[in-house]
Amino acid sequence: MAVTKNTKFIFITGGVVSSLGKGIASASIGLLLKLRGMKVTILKLDPYINVDPGTLSPYQHGEVFVTDDGAETDLDLGHYERFIDENMTRMNNATTGQIYYSVIKKERRGDYLGKTVQVIPHITDEIKYRIWTAGHDDIEYDVIIVEVGGTIGDIESLPFLEAIRQLCLEAGHENTLNIHLTLVPYIRAADEFKTKPTQHSVMRLREIGIQPDMLLCRCESHIEVELKNKIGLFCNVAQNAVIEARDVETIYQVPLVFEAEGVGDLLVRRLGLRNDKPDLTQWELFVSRVMNPEREVTIAICGKYTELKDSYKSIIESFIHAGAAHSTKVKLKWVDAERLESGGLGTSFDDVSGILIPGGFGNRGIEGKIATVQLARERGIPFFGICLGMQCAIIEFARNVCGMESANGSEFSNQTDFPVIDIMEQQKNLANLGGTMRLGAYRCELKAKTATSKIYGNAVISERHRHRYEVNNVYVDEFEKNGMVATGINPKTDLVETIELTDHPWFIGVQFHPELKSRVLEPHPLFRDFVKAALTHQSRNGA
Repeated sequence: MAVTKNTKFIFITGGVVSSLGKGIASASIGLLLKLRGMKVTILKLDPYINVDPGTLSPYQHGEVFVTDDGAETDLDLGHYERFIDENMTRMNNATTGQIYYSVIKKERRGDYLGKTVQVIPHITDEIKYRIWTAGHDDIEYDVIIVEVGGTIGDIESLPFLEAIRQLCLEAGHENTLNIHLTLVPYIRAADEFKTKPTQHSVMRLREIGIQPDMLLCRCESHIEVELKNKIGLFCNVAQNAVIEARDVETIYQVPLVFEAEGVGDLLVRRLGLRNDKPDLTQWELFVSRVMNPEREVTIAICGKYTELKDSYKSIIESFIHAGAAHSTKVKLKWVDAERLESGGLGTSFDDVSGILIPGGFGNRGIEGKIATVQLARERGIPFFGICLGMQCAIIEFARNVCGMESANGSEFSNQTDFPVIDIMEQQKNLANLGGTMRLGAYRCELKAKTATSKIYGNAVISERHRHRYEVNNVYVDEFEKNGMVATGINPKTDLVETIELTDHPWFIGVQFHPELKSRVLEPHPLFRDFVKAALTHQSRNGA
């Protein structure tokens, strides 16, 4: 089990407004505890009724983060993995939909015969069970951090908060700690910070029965001791537990800010944990490289959800990791694939040294992406295609190199004579769309002496997937005759996982999502090498 009698629980809630950064705060606290020698995991409780975000539009929810075991989860799990360098599982994300679905199945099965099924105790018991069993069931955790989505005052989150109140009583004060992340706004007209929103947010939390032990006060700039004293007094929180969480240039500074504010020491003293001095040397070096790069390179991301950058959160962070490895700032140029279809490519890519086409679903913007692939291939610009991006590369190659003029994917057209991308056989007759794609980690065998195998430095890799369509193996031989090599194959299904061009400086496509496995101190090898190729291209072109 994940929990022992010595396991401690840290609950993190948010107040005043959303998007204050509870996920980053949770991940940062997890890092500070892990660097003190503790075994840590993080659970995200999401109040929405969807079973998971898999059927939500990226514009509604941002990126869907996929775990090794195939769970479609909240994007905050990506922050958890990147910061604490631990793989999450489906047990690290629970939604209202999952909780109610589980209780309803038990009721139908007869588990509650003779009882009226109610929010208390049945829903709250199910929530507590998910908290007790967070993470991997074969690991005993010292600390389980629980982030509650939404904002205090939301109706949707009330069952989660009630479950936390109960668990704090059951586990005991010495084993539980409540952190409330709140906003302390600065009113420029009055030239002062305002504490009333924080006071009201804490008041709502206390009405529910939860007294915060620590306040993380999100603010634009430094707040004085007098203001902290005021907040602590009115919120019944010790002044030294009122923490300044000021705005920073990069999210990776947050752990350093928290450590400087004494967050780590406060937590271990309050919970009776060992207080080994954390070694933040490598993290500080990484932050220094991010904030003080020696050079810059511009890479274009040609996608269909570019109006909401959180749709590509893991890709953005992967470029930060890879850029730091080269002491380089990767400037991302966002190109809307759909607009390219009506306005043409024009000068959209004249100032870039690399092009990435990310994953996505549906027909919108596809022809713009295919035209972008052609430009990258013909001009020798480093190209990286991920999931749908690889499929677009194959369609373009089939049309313009192999002479299959009507080549397409069956997702986009059922009239093509050359369905070079086709739906997986086991996907054809599915009635439900949620949770039924090819999801999670799969093995891939790389061909020796290829660019991809050299980048990885391994013959066998494991990467995470999220898709329904695959390369049609009928056409693979024809592709290889013309210079596009299938460099990675799934050993069980014989499906193509990676491709590359033999006569191009750097042209790689992958069916999986490598961005999901990039870490702060271990950038993904494909992103790291792609940035290197972009720098080489930039140097050769005199930029």
